[in-house]
Parts: sequence; C-alpha cells; structure tokens
Amino acid sequence: MAFDGLVTKCICDELNCLINGKISKIFEPNNNEIILGIYSGGKNYALDICIDSSNYRINLTTHSKPNPQNVLGFCMVLRKHLNNGTIKKIYTNGLERIVFIEIECRNELNDTICKTLVIELMGKHSNVILLNERQIIIDSLRHLNKFDKSNRDVFPGSKYVYILSEKLDFCNIKTFDEFYSALNITEDFSIASSISKTFNGFGKNNILYLLSYIGISDSSTSSKDLKFIFNTLKALTNHTKYAVLKSYKNASTNKQDYFAVCSDTPVEALSSNFFIDDFYFSKENLEVFNSAKNNVLKLVLNQIDRLKEKIKNVDIKIKECSKMDLYKLYGKLITANLYRINDYNQDSITLENYYDENRKITIPLDNSISPSQNAKNFFKKYKKLQNTIAVINIQKELFENEVKYLDSIVYEIENANDLSEINSVYSEVCDNLLYNSKNSNTVNNNLYANSQSNSLSKKNTKSLTNIQPAKYKIDGYTVLVGKNNKQNDYLTCRLAQNSDIWFHTKDIHGSHVVLKNDNPSSKLDINKTNIPDSVLYKCASLAAYFSKARLSQNVPVDYTFIKYVKKPNGANLGMVIYTNNKTLYVNPDSNFKYLQ
Repeated sequence: MAFDGLVTKCICDELNCLINGKISKIFEPNNNEIILGIYSGGKNYALDICIDSSNYRINLTTHSKPNPQNVLGFCMVLRKHLNNGTIKKIYTNGLERIVFIEIECRNELNDTICKTLVIELMGKHSNVILLNERQIIIDSLRHLNKFDKSNRDVFPGSKYVYILSEKLDFCNIKTFDEFYSALNITEDFSIASSISKTFNGFGKNNILYLLSYIGISDSSTSSKDLKFIFNTLKALTNHTKYAVLKSYKNASTNKQDYFAVCSDTPVEALSSNFFIDDFYFSKENLEVFNSAKNNVLKLVLNQIDRLKEKIKNVDIKIKECSKMDLYKLYGKLITANLYRINDYNQDSITLENYYDENRKITIPLDNSISPSQNAKNFFKKYKKLQNTIAVINIQKELFENEVKYLDSIVYEIENANDLSEINSVYSEVCDNLLYNSKNSNTVNNNLYANSQSNSLSKKNTKSLTNIQPAKYKIDGYTVLVGKNNKQNDYLTCRLAQNSDIWFHTKDIHGSHVVLKNDNPSSKLDINKTNIPDSVLYKCASLAAYFSKARLSQNVPVDYTFIKYVKKPNGANLGMVIYTNNKTLYVNPDSNFKYLQ
C-alpha cells in the first residue's frame, strides 16, 4: 500500500506548520472524509482527512470539495467540540499509521481542556476518533464493537484502546547489526518482503521500487547492500525534510503508486503534502469518471439488449406471418370445394390444389367445427396476420433505428475523456424519449454512487453540458468536430453554413466534421470545390480518427456541402441524411493544430 508509515511520518512532520493554528471551519464532504479549515501563521490551510479503504490519507489540500447542505452527525460533533480550538501537537508513534492531533479547547465553563483527534489510517479499518482529556471516546466516524467481530470497542463512552503492532519499530533500531539480525536471512531471502514483514511502516511495493531506484537487487544478501538500505531508510525516517515522494506505475495493479527517496538537499516546504494532494485528487477524479462512465454505459447496453430482445420477438412474429398466404389458400380451396366436402366435423381433408397443377394437398381442420367454419377461420387468420405484418415491420424498423442510435451513444461513452463529456452523454440519455422516468431516475441515483461528490440532477447536468464543438486548424482552414450527438446536431444543423463542407465516415458511427468554407464557389457542386484536395483528405482523416474506425486503415469517408445534409423530422440526435456526396479513402489521423 502506498500510504505506509514512512509516508505518514513525512506528512506529519510537515504538518508542524499548523502548530498554534486555530480551527476555523469543519466540513464533512462525505461519509469517509473530514476537512478542517485552519488559520495558522497568517495563512489559511485546509487539512484533508480521508478514511476511504483505498484512498486513506491525511494531508493539506488546495482542491475544493463539495460542502453538503445537510450536515452529517460526526461533523456536528466536531464543530461543537473543536471549533475555535488551537492545535498544540501533531505526532505519530514511530512509523505507525496513526496520527494524533492534540487540540486545546474550552468547555462549557470556559475552562481550558485538551482533546485529541485520532486518525487511524489502516485500509478498510481506518477511522477518525475524537477523545476527551481522559482518553474516553466522544464520538467516531465509524462505530465498532466486539459483537461485530471487532477486536475493540469504538463508540461514544468507551475507553480508547491503542492498537499495538506485532512488527518491530524501525525507529527503535539504532545499529545495522540490530537491523541485520532482525531480517532473518534464509535461502529464498527477499529484501522487500523481509523488511515489510519485520518492521512496521514499510510497504513491500514501496521497498521494491526504492531498491530499483537505488540499483540494488531484491535478492541481494550482501552486507554492503543491506547496510546501504539501512542507512537510506534511517535517513528517511530521521530527516523527513529530505524525503521526496516519487510516482511509479504498479505492475501488479496497473495503477499509479508512489514511494519515498532521500534528497541531497532539503525539499520545498509541504512538498510531500502537495504531492499526496495532487496524486489522490487525480486518482479520485479518475475513479469518479470511470464509475460514471461504467454506470451510463451499463444503462445504455441494457437498453440495447432489451431492444434486441424485442427485435427477436418481432422476427418470430414475422416468421408466423409467413404462413398467412397458406391460410388464404386453405380458405379458398375449402370454399371452392364445399359442394364436394361432407358436411360433418373432421380432422383433415385432402383436395386438389388448382394453384399448383391440381396436386393433392392435405388441409388440417379443427374437428370441433364444420369445414365451412374452418374456411372462415382461415380467412380470419389471413386477415389478422396481414394487418400484423404491416405493423411489426414498422416496429422492427423503429427498433433497429434505436439500436443504431444507441450504438452511437456507446461510441460517445467509450471515447469520452473527462467527466464533462460523460455529463453531456448523461444529459442526452435522460432527454431521449426512449427512456422513461424510471430509467432516468435510476441513472440519476446511480451515476455517481461511488464518487466523492453529490449526484448531479438532470437539471444540473443540462447546465454543465457544453455544446461547443472542438476546433482544429488545418492548412489555414478552420475545422470543427462534434464530440457527441448534441454537439453533432448543433454543429451540422445550426452552426454550419450551407457552403461549409461536411465529413462523416461511411456507414460507421463517428463525429460530424465541418470544414469552414468562407469563399465558396457560386454553384455548390461537390465535384468543383475551391478547397485543395490535400485539405479535403486531411479533414477526412480527422473524421476517420473520430469514429469507430480509429484503429483501421483505408477508411471510407463521405463528404458533401452542408446544404445537402438534412435532419428528418423526429430523427434522434446526431442522425442525418445526405446527398450529392463523394467518398474518400483515408487513414485516421489527428495530428493537427488543436485550438479548443
């Protein structure tokens, strides 16, 4: 884990700038996070305390967090006990991931008392606990008791029990000989595993990358190498002002992580805090983005599956309707031969089919009614299936068009690069009539279920939607690209002029691309444009890049004047028809000057 005891110590040592600072504001943005506004040394600081199981940390932050309208319970407790309190001490015990903040406050009688805020950073067991001067728990962000299989009680009124680690405290190791003997070197010795299992405060992955950084093999048993490791770790723990956090990509999780190394000179003030702040801000934004993306994608894919099931049912009905001509034939043959048929109920009759060179045909009958009544029923079935086929063919076309439209939504989601683009797609999904209010509410409730911010309502999402298309410069010409269906509609149907040239991949989902043509020829003939062929090919390659064929080659791209691009009445967003077009075959390319 990245936020180990060593990082905790580096962060806390930098937090000495908050000593004698006054707590002026307390927020609880979500169930896992507390932010303390602190005025110290003429400056305002924001101390972020997060106990999320994967993003647990304590650090100063410069990034704003939403302040919920309804104040949560633990936040009210902290405001009651800590508001206007003065921070007197911030410390950890060795390399434990437990931070103690001693705060001088005044009680109801205006007497000065000391309360302690304990921040335990232990993965899913992380917690924030407020203690009084007698070490009794006033309240905690998470309540635990032994009946819930916890190893201690953490709830108001119980005595705070400090968690003891079975590992050795590296800070108490004074000499290399003590360090060496504690490692217990064997044949399958691993420096990283041995250090992380023996000493408190060191994550295995962090030690591995530290070894890689200083050029020592993990399996080395050399006394010289081990002594260098010992001195390096001692320098980091004893002189945290020289500690620098380095980012790396964890091969096992394929995610960004970090480790601490020692610098030759003191680093900038609060560098570790601001590194942690930026690291987790980016990480949480990515998690929010992925969560929103996956939830909207899941909704759209579920709708596509429902539509495909409807198309499957329609195909079954179409297959049934294929028998309607046979029912008509049965009715005609029975009616024409009634004078020959015995007028009593029977299971079947065999007649000559005068439509097929008088070949014999056996007609199944309902033996509960007469042959003449069977003939009437056959004609009724024929008429019913004839009416049905007309309706279900229209239904099938509508369902298939909806699937095509939703495929374009899937393309938008898969190619979204940030949360604002997901917001735009979400707005489009909610606005589309094929989603009823129940579905829209489902999106609204689940879109940011795992995020650190409040869910966006449909109204808020609309206000955030940016319909301005992306802008490029190609050989002096301005080229506009719609990144989603709303932008495509706005670009093609409102922003572009008749003389502008429109590009789109042929029969492939993609963006609308418009080349601004300020000096058109008098007659808008796509065979005689005043645009150089090289520019047309580059615009086509840009359209190919912003399509599902991005990874393909020799992609067909249609182009024509905007004048010949029309949006049918009732068509979905981004859906148009066009005429008078030509086709270019290009390789996708986006290596052009991006303006906005």
